[in-house]
Amino acid sequence: MAISYYKIPLNADKIVSKGQADHCSLEQSISRFIHLITTTHFGEFTYDHDFGCTIWEIDFDNLTSNNKLRYTIADSITESLSKHEKRLKNISITVNIVQDEFRNTKNYNRVKKRVDIKIKATIKQTNENFSCLERFFIAPLAY
Repeated sequence: MAISYYKIPLNADKIVSKGQADHCSLEQSISRFIHLITTTHFGEFTYDHDFGCTIWEIDFDNLTSNNKLRYTIADSITESLSKHEKRLKNISITVNIVQDEFRNTKNYNRVKKRVDIKIKATIKQTNENFSCLERFFIAPLAY
């Protein structure tokens, strides 16, 4: 029996007009759900206040060391994925934080922290390896 996975965000206009919602593969569905978790603030989802991750809480934190931020983000995402993404097992997360410099049109540079989150796991249903990369700029958050 084939299982259909829907693309996030859902196109409500198609569904309301009795059309068909857009579908995607299992890997795309998992990747999009991970993106949803990483871009959701704790408490934002009314029915489950534990849905999301801590990136929003450390967004403007310039005092904490990069090592502590790295572990905080990795622990938060690991816990959220273990709790909410039941299609994965053996989840491993690597977080890197680097400084990116942007040149503005007015000839001055702007430095932002870039957070690279590499997720490796195994898909339970197929026992295949899964990996995905999420990349964010913090202070303020952008993706």
